[in-house]
Amino acid sequence: MSRITKLSRSLRGSVVLITGAGSGMGKATAELFSDEGAITIVTDINENNINEVVSVITKSGNQADGFVLDVGSKVSISAAINNIIKKYGKIDILVNNAGIAIPTVIDSDDYEIFWDKTHDILLKGQVRLIRECLPFLKKSLSPRIVNIASTEGLGASPRHSPYTSAKHGVIGLTRSLAVELGIHAITVNCICPGPINTAMTEGIPQKDKEIYSKRRVPLRRYGDPEEVAHATLNFCLPSSSFITGAVLQVDGGLTVKRA
Repeated sequence: MSRITKLSRSLRGSVVLITGAGSGMGKATAELFSDEGAITIVTDINENNINEVVSVITKSGNQADGFVLDVGSKVSISAAINNIIKKYGKIDILVNNAGIAIPTVIDSDDYEIFWDKTHDILLKGQVRLIRECLPFLKKSLSPRIVNIASTEGLGASPRHSPYTSAKHGVIGLTRSLAVELGIHAITVNCICPGPINTAMTEGIPQKDKEIYSKRRVPLRRYGDPEEVAHATLNFCLPSSSFITGAVLQVDGGLTVKRA
């Protein structure tokens, strides 16, 4: 049966680079993109995690490759991008997912150290990746950038001002580059995950998660990494060619609840 519509929802053959793909939301995103036919480039600072994710994907019959990449190092990024281009010749999609979270208070002696490290990874790291990938994205038929921010970029929590300000910056970066790169048909969008079951939240007791969810989240639970991955995937489809500058909350309704 022939299709009535003309825009494709297939990622088959697209090369997608995902940072922080060794665990959590990045891992789920890598697995989902591979299921959808993309050549999935798994990058992370942890080589063992990379190997585990690539092994799972390839054993399923899908395509994946892995490269060590530290988003805090321009040298590391350049080396990884060069290797990807040598092997695959292109990059169609960039998912800026790598992140850290270091709680701190403003009067801590180490505050500026934590501030610099947090912004270097969460915000400048995304800028580094975009700049390195841009020449290749400009050549793609369906170029996509998705930046992972957080609901902290739409509000604030105590003891997280470096993280919160960096995530606000990711949203601003996304909107600005959507305007700037539109001339190249590159879409730039942003995902803001809320409470998700990842390594960053695994230290929270389950009882506390349940209390928080019932009080703050209309869907009354924490999200699964794959639920975030599906939102990311939707921004990257060839058919999503007229969506850019969007900021999407994947938070179970947390940011819209007032009481």
